[in-house]
Amino acid sequence: MTDVLLSIQHLDVSYGHGPAAAHALRDVSLNLARGHTLGLVGESGSGKSTLARAIVGGLRPSAGSITIDGTDVGSARGRARTALRRRVQLIPQDPYSSLDPRRTVGEALAEAIDPRRAAVRRHRATIVEWLERVRMPADAIDRYPHEFSGGQRQRIAIARGLLIRPSLVVADEITSALDVSVQAEILALLDELRHELHLTMVFISHNLAVVRRVSDEVAVVHHGGLVEHGPAARVYAAPTADHTRALLDADPASPGFSLA
Repeated sequence: MTDVLLSIQHLDVSYGHGPAAAHALRDVSLNLARGHTLGLVGESGSGKSTLARAIVGGLRPSAGSITIDGTDVGSARGRARTALRRRVQLIPQDPYSSLDPRRTVGEALAEAIDPRRAAVRRHRATIVEWLERVRMPADAIDRYPHEFSGGQRQRIAIARGLLIRPSLVVADEITSALDVSVQAEILALLDELRHELHLTMVFISHNLAVVRRVSDEVAVVHHGGLVEHGPAARVYAAPTADHTRALLDADPASPGFSLA
């Protein structure tokens, strides 16, 4: 891997202190090349969402390091930290809770472009371009989040996460609350955008069938540890970890997807 954008080395994350500390992640190490998508799979409580929060700077590691494009996430301060927050964008599981119900879609996207001068008029052309890019009508710019379905709000969240062209995108369970047909549409859109924009992305899910659709490589987290990491085709065809095999056996393809 010659052009590493994300490097995680011997990462530990604990909640609490002393003997009562709960270890959410233990000695996690992986690298992700620029332009690749990593599918991060794990059951509820496995540590995958903790890892996502650590990557975007929301949690300080107990040990180890996370480096993004040469910047250490844990030690970044001041302007470096502000710049890093722009370069790493989180697309959340629930876009409704992350979209201010009092602000129009245009205002939400304008704020993403320029937090200090979130003027819709100034950025209207860019906002409309991105709405159309995620298959939303241009008039969505003047409407409010409650006027849209869950799938449409997720499209808006994707546009908001990508329109500033971040170095790294973290998509955290973004299809888990959607029905299968809408999941398929969102995954197809995301797959198209990641190739078109050469995205570097960490795509988090508990659903192996979903992860396969959009990932170049797969990492499996279990009880806070990384039990498997490799090219997606190899992991699905010949998993080396017992837990990965158990997940594959226990998670037959949902309608509309295939593990075959």
